[in-house]
Amino acid sequence: MAQGNKKELSAAQREELLRVLRARFAQNPARHPDLAWGPVQARLEANPAKLWALDEMEITGGEPDVVGQDDATGEYVFVDCAAESPKGRRSLCYDLEGWEARKEHRPAHNAVDMAAAMGIELLTEQQYRELQQLGTFDAKTSSWLQTPAAIRQLGGALFADYRYGTVFVYHNSAPSYYAARGFRGALRV
Repeated sequence: MAQGNKKELSAAQREELLRVLRARFAQNPARHPDLAWGPVQARLEANPAKLWALDEMEITGGEPDVVGQDDATGEYVFVDCAAESPKGRRSLCYDLEGWEARKEHRPAHNAVDMAAAMGIELLTEQQYRELQQLGTFDAKTSSWLQTPAAIRQLGGALFADYRYGTVFVYHNSAPSYYAARGFRGALRV
């Protein structure tokens, strides 16, 4: 966790997070076949706020890992690679408007604002489908996705999961929440 209100990790926290990320990177080479850890770590060490965001992903159960590199910017793309939607980010309405629309039984938070507070973004449908090419994710849970404004204006929000060997993208009302629905995030470093 961050020290005080600063979005920085202590030296010991940075070292531990880098150890965890390096081990995960080594254990899952198919997620990043053409990348080496050294340049990834160098970029992480040069961006303490990004390390803080990755730590937030880690402590909420996301198990972030590198899934690619942007050819145009050189940024590495980290995504939550936990088998199921991160445990520390479930039972959430889609956004603040959805949360406020609930008159009773409001959950503790909403996905959009929680992601923003963590310094990450919800996955898009395309990112979610690309993640599913790297393994099986959300076979028992589901994850909120970035929702197009036209759908959101009508009160809906998108989520997805993986069932029967297929990625399914669905809709629900933004105020809804379920114990098995959370969100996955992406971070560019």
